[in-house]
Amino acid sequence: MAGLCAAAEARSRGAEVTVLEKGDRAGGSMLWSSGVIWRHRRWEDFRAECPEGDPALQRAVWGELDAGLDWLERLGAPVSERTTGNPRTAGRRFDTTGLTDVLVRAAGDVRLGQPLESLPPDVPVILATGGFAADRDLVRRHVTPWADDLVLRSNPWSAGDGLRLGRQAGAALSAGMDEFYGRALPAPPARIEPGAFVGSAQLYARHALVTSLDGESFETRTWSEIDTVQWMARRPRAQAWYEVPASALPAAVRDLTVADMIGRAERAGAQVLRGRDAVRVKVVAGITTTLGGLRADPDGRVAPRLWAAGADVGGVATGGYASGLAAALVLGRRAAASALAVA
Repeated sequence: MAGLCAAAEARSRGAEVTVLEKGDRAGGSMLWSSGVIWRHRRWEDFRAECPEGDPALQRAVWGELDAGLDWLERLGAPVSERTTGNPRTAGRRFDTTGLTDVLVRAAGDVRLGQPLESLPPDVPVILATGGFAADRDLVRRHVTPWADDLVLRSNPWSAGDGLRLGRQAGAALSAGMDEFYGRALPAPPARIEPGAFVGSAQLYARHALVTSLDGESFETRTWSEIDTVQWMARRPRAQAWYEVPASALPAAVRDLTVADMIGRAERAGAQVLRGRDAVRVKVVAGITTTLGGLRADPDGRVAPRLWAAGADVGGVATGGYASGLAAALVLGRRAAASALAVA
């Protein structure tokens, strides 16, 4: 999404743009997401939720998101809901297929199956390769020794290309290289297809006794449960048991109940042990995107004549949870404007 937003913004300003897309389709992980692009309602809540993030980057994303959402609508992106369903946040839900189609048209020259392998010397470049969640070696080095056991909950092309190219050009690393955003998913032998990444999430750790395979327990503290999935990722096989008392099964989590989510895990093939007083579900950490990356200024600049956007920029959600699509939208457009100003 970040690359398409940057290209669309640059073209609207009169630039000739080429988008090199490593994958065989456009849209990256955004296409498989819920389509909700959001911000914390209060700036103070953003800072409290992500206290180790770069305040300048955070202020840019928080302050410019609403204008960015209006911009998407003017391009013709289809809105499916005008609220997030969470009183802590504000934003809109877009149909991701329609959003991708609109951005591809606005971006212009999108070349599929063409990764950027080296930086050209004569033009400004915006890196927007989606972080390094799909590179097991990088995840093992920076995040967890159990990298091979994580379920990749995103596209397979976000494998650190932007990180490597940025570092070769002299860019520094951000804080939070050991952090990622993800969700607990039904553990193997369950099989989760990409279209079910959102619907299969097991988002009820706050209602459960969480225990790793080696018997260590964890108490969920955050509403997003990102603390639980990051803890789980560093435990044996990146797995845990969620034990839910029968009294919590009717509890609502967004538009589902805990029982609904457990039912989805069971149908996917996960181990679900039902007792009279409780249900136990085996879950695994699913990694969606890395939160660390290249250190950027508020315009996305990471090195001379080199910018980054989206998950290639670290330091936005460090220490907590914020919308990756919001950062992609705002920083993609900012990077385009900054790159053209010095081109």
